[in-house]
Amino acid sequence: MLWLMLILPVALLVLGFPFFLVLLSTATIAIVAYTSVPPTAVLQIMFGSIGQFALLAVPFFIFAGELMGRGGMARRLVRVVIAMFGAIRGGVPITTVGAAALYGSISGSTAATVAALGPLFYPQLRKTGYDEKFSTGVITCAGYLDNIIPPSIAMILYCAAAEQSVVKLFAAGVIPGIVLAAIMALYIYVYARWKGLDTGTPFRRSELAIALREGAWAIMMPVIVFGGIYGGVFSPTEAAGVACVYAIVVTMLVHREIGWREFWDVAVTSMYLTTQIFLIVAVAGVFSWLLTTSGAATAAVSYISDLNARPWMVLLTINVFLLIVGCFIDTASSILVLTPLLLPIAQHIGVDPIHFGIIVVTNLSIGTFTPPFGVNIFVAQSIFDVPLRSIYAGLAPFIAVAVVGLMIVTYVPELSLWLLRFMN
Repeated sequence: MLWLMLILPVALLVLGFPFFLVLLSTATIAIVAYTSVPPTAVLQIMFGSIGQFALLAVPFFIFAGELMGRGGMARRLVRVVIAMFGAIRGGVPITTVGAAALYGSISGSTAATVAALGPLFYPQLRKTGYDEKFSTGVITCAGYLDNIIPPSIAMILYCAAAEQSVVKLFAAGVIPGIVLAAIMALYIYVYARWKGLDTGTPFRRSELAIALREGAWAIMMPVIVFGGIYGGVFSPTEAAGVACVYAIVVTMLVHREIGWREFWDVAVTSMYLTTQIFLIVAVAGVFSWLLTTSGAATAAVSYISDLNARPWMVLLTINVFLLIVGCFIDTASSILVLTPLLLPIAQHIGVDPIHFGIIVVTNLSIGTFTPPFGVNIFVAQSIFDVPLRSIYAGLAPFIAVAVVGLMIVTYVPELSLWLLRFMN
């Protein structure tokens, strides 16, 4: 059966099947051919996979993020970041990274970040002297921070697959997200200094004051969400619902940049995105159940144990494997399918499940901007209308920078676990 589960998915992918059909077909054939479980169990497992309270946060955060992008809240956050960091050498691309990190604190989709920030920053990057490759590269890469800085849909999916606390994983992602953004900003600063580009604009307190005043409602969103979660007022799922209500009130009643027609469009778009994610969750649940009941996870742990490999070598192997997987398979599917297989291995070598969640999410998030199938790449191409070869060339140094950050996150667990000491 294990050979079937390895060979059939590859064959179906080569034939061009959608990934959810690859998982569903493989799992169904394996269950029918090799087990005595009735086929109706497939449907029961699928519905059971999406019947988790934590997953309710996914459509709420998607909806809130879409409202922010179309309702002007994202634009106001960008102005605040520009006012704060525009005076630094390399200010425009560094501001792009800062805006992506801040946008990530209220969204959870890397593609949505690229789509929202790309049109705002690409003209400014080109105007300040950055070439097409660098400009597309920094925007396409910066979006991956959304998966790492909470609230994160990828983190919610990991917790659903690993049966871990969403609150703890959200807390664990704060410092690694800041560190990864800082590493990107450092590279940009060195690049701008080396090329003699973008000396920055003079800092003006009046501009910052205006940006803060206009962006006050948008800035309050992460304050309310995280203050409520870590203050014990509501759960992450309830916080997502609060974020939706807050976004509706601000965009429709305060800023008045969203009308009922736009509201309907946002709702439909969010529904489609939610359906895509939940379909993958459902079929990945069947595949993961099969991996667990077939003994694949136990066999993998036994194999690693027999090798007597050092923990750092095992983590390196897992990272290389996930980096390759991320080049071909989307983040959600990879997390849901591979977590039940890899988590027992990580626990066997003494890695905390929460820390491992940060490693997995960070690693597979890099896949959102790595060729050939990174989703951010195709979003960027549709927005900027530039050749793929230019985007690929511009991404190369940022991929290297992201991998360096991944190694730091992997081998310095305190970055992920330090804040957990202050939680009850």
